Amino acid sequence: MSLEEFLAEWNNDSPFVHVQTSGSTGAPKPMLVEKQRMLNSARITCDFLGLQEGDTALLCMSLDYIAGKMMVVRALERHLKLITVEPSGHPLDDNLCQIDFAAMVPMQVYNSLQVAEECERLKQIRHLIIGGGAIDETLASALKDFPNHVWSTYGMTETLSHIALRRLNGADASDWYTPFPSVKVSMNEDDCLVIDAPLVSPSRLITNDIADLSSGTGPSDKFRILGRKDNVICSGGIKIQIEQVERLLHPHLQVPFLITKRPDAKFGEVVVLLTEGTVDEARQVCARVLPKYNQPKAYLHVDKIPLTETGKPARKEAENIAKNR
Repeated sequence: MSLEEFLAEWNNDSPFVHVQTSGSTGAPKPMLVEKQRMLNSARITCDFLGLQEGDTALLCMSLDYIAGKMMVVRALERHLKLITVEPSGHPLDDNLCQIDFAAMVPMQVYNSLQVAEECERLKQIRHLIIGGGAIDETLASALKDFPNHVWSTYGMTETLSHIALRRLNGADASDWYTPFPSVKVSMNEDDCLVIDAPLVSPSRLITNDIADLSSGTGPSDKFRILGRKDNVICSGGIKIQIEQVERLLHPHLQVPFLITKRPDAKFGEVVVLLTEGTVDEARQVCARVLPKYNQPKAYLHVDKIPLTETGKPARKEAENIAKNR
């Protein structure tokens, strides 16, 4: 979708906008969302970050998904000066004016860090929010000394982008997300996060994200995400969280990889590692750094780790690869 097409939809008589989910756990699903709730979300973010009329905002994400659409809505709501570049892995490869606010996926940030000129432009962004995928320890470490504000976002299409932020750099850096003031979070019996965000969602949202809550039961509770409920591998009576295994491996495996699973007659399910590198290297690293029961039972080389259009791991596709090979 082009910017002109989105603005035409935004300015038509319908109170709704068409969006689609990212497809990280299956096929993307179409949704209709209220324009007023998108404006509410935009106002909440702009207020939290202290964005003012006339500040510059960079649109470098696809308008096919909520993250890109919400950058435009924030610019409309707060009268920001919107600068647009073609969505790509290197959004800062052109000389740009001073940027007050930008949203990127981890891959865009990682790529920008590899090029000296782009890295300097990245450092100059006053508020950089990163969403749409996990931020591993290597990337977080590269950002921790940035001079301006760098944030990790928590949210989903159903929450019209994010409902909580956590700092990745400076004295306030934390693993814990701070929900916006109008948002209340809690846990259900499966230890999954439950979100009450009436300004952006008409109903309570029960997520598949296994979480920890800080003390208390008030709306200001902070939370951290341990992994997704559907990313648990039950192997021989042991529950293994896929994201936790990946976090252990990220500092040691320098090539793209993904942890997935496949059915097994003996264990029920087993851990499988997909790698763009050599199987021998992956096996040696896993033997060295993973607890015994977290070690993969199978290692598969793939030409390309399966990802969604927004750069998230395509978990279902990875499972299919593991099952079929």
